[in-house]
Amino acid sequence: MSAPAPAPIGTIQHYNLLERLEPSGPGDLFRARDTRAGRTVTVRLLPAGYAADPAERQRLLENARSVIALSHANVTTLYEAGEHDGRVFFVFEFLKGQSLRAEMAGRPINVRRAVELAIQIADGVSEAHAAGFIHGGLSPETVTITAKGRVKIPAFDLASRGGFEQTEAGMRLRDYDSPEEARGQAPDDRSDIHSVGAVLYEMLTTRRPMHKGAAAPSASNPHVIDELDALVLRAVAPNPDLRLQSAAALAAELRSIGAILDARGGAGDEEEEHAAGSTSFGRVVGLAIVILAAVVLLIWMFS
Repeated sequence: MSAPAPAPIGTIQHYNLLERLEPSGPGDLFRARDTRAGRTVTVRLLPAGYAADPAERQRLLENARSVIALSHANVTTLYEAGEHDGRVFFVFEFLKGQSLRAEMAGRPINVRRAVELAIQIADGVSEAHAAGFIHGGLSPETVTITAKGRVKIPAFDLASRGGFEQTEAGMRLRDYDSPEEARGQAPDDRSDIHSVGAVLYEMLTTRRPMHKGAAAPSASNPHVIDELDALVLRAVAPNPDLRLQSAAALAAELRSIGAILDARGGAGDEEEEHAAGSTSFGRVVGLAIVILAAVVLLIWMFS
């Protein structure tokens, strides 16, 4: 016999709110049940003052409804955007997984894994660009890794055209802005390319690249091959004219580097693990020899 459904803590239209989630952005976030479609969803209820101007609110809703038509495996699906008691709400697919930041856990990610994750991020960004959207909100905090290992970039930032800077809680999720955005210039596709490159740089090194120019990732991670060094530095170049000019091109070059790593037998991390294993085995053998010699010496002395 199945357990009874939990009682809702509130409702928004035909969505039963089941659990309050920790929001990474403005407003309130809930795990909810869509009683019409019979599925679990995520509902974001924006603050009352968010997009208070009627024209701004209408523009936000129109942008969001354009994102609903965007369907890609690496972009969080947006099901609905509407208003409830004077507040804007969004309904997304419910994701089981963790943030990219949690997977990084303060240490460099296996190089081949980092390349694969960056490919998926670039693929999602490329699809958004093709639909006319600039993301502007990418960071290890906002990228989700599902339980099956698939990357999902947030659709909310697409819907709000460039993400959000300040909320009532004082949260700011624009730490991965490109140099031109930091100077107050309007972003374009190449700004997102910088953000993807910055996230990859941090996956490889645990640090963000400097806007004035970054050291090669291999300077702090010896497993990064030359081809990947060159590509990452092009992606995070301070001058947007010197970067790759499309997310699709970035994804294609990352796939080529992935093929090179595969042909060479991995990212090099495996060699390190093997060396560590060999060292441990050698220590065990050495200790056994010392103990055996001591036993032989004791037997000789007492005999």
